[in-house]
Amino acid sequence: MNNSPHPDPAPNSGAIFDELLVLLVAQGDGRAMERLHARWNPRLARAALRYTGDAEIARDLVQECWIGIWKGITRLRDPARFRSYAFGVLHRKGADFLRGAMRERAKESGHALDDQSQPPAAPRQGDSIALQQAFGALPPDQRFAAHLYFVEGLTLREIADAAGIAEGTAKSRLFHARRKLKVALGESQPEPTQGDTL
Repeated sequence: MNNSPHPDPAPNSGAIFDELLVLLVAQGDGRAMERLHARWNPRLARAALRYTGDAEIARDLVQECWIGIWKGITRLRDPARFRSYAFGVLHRKGADFLRGAMRERAKESGHALDDQSQPPAAPRQGDSIALQQAFGALPPDQRFAAHLYFVEGLTLREIADAAGIAEGTAKSRLFHARRKLKVALGESQPEPTQGDTL
């Protein structure tokens, strides 16, 4: 069963090229590293911006993400899993950044850390304001899962791998994100149950 909003085509030439680049990077090829960075940096930057809601933090996060990717790429056993590996590194680094930013904000304001505070979503050209606000109101984990699913086209399995969670947890995060987005956008459809398909 395809759990992605995108058709599940056979591996395309871009995915195969990424696999080749990963193999070459793991062998120490500097040019392959540059090519992989050039191909993947925009996707990671887009996901980081959606996850953090802050362009400056997103840039720092992506830099930290690449450091983590380079350090661990030789341990990536299946180059075809680079997509979930890269987003997984981004998710872990992003969670650390958000926790640190929230602690810093709490320290500066003299208030206790509020786990419910959320960074605003960054505006994206072509998005409606209502969608931006609705997306920004999601908790970071749901926002990240929804971005990977709806924007990047990852499957539930890939989202689970990227976030280091069970596939059922990924499905639950997407279910709740979709429900909150529908409510925020004023869609008056009957409330699905969690057993319904995404």
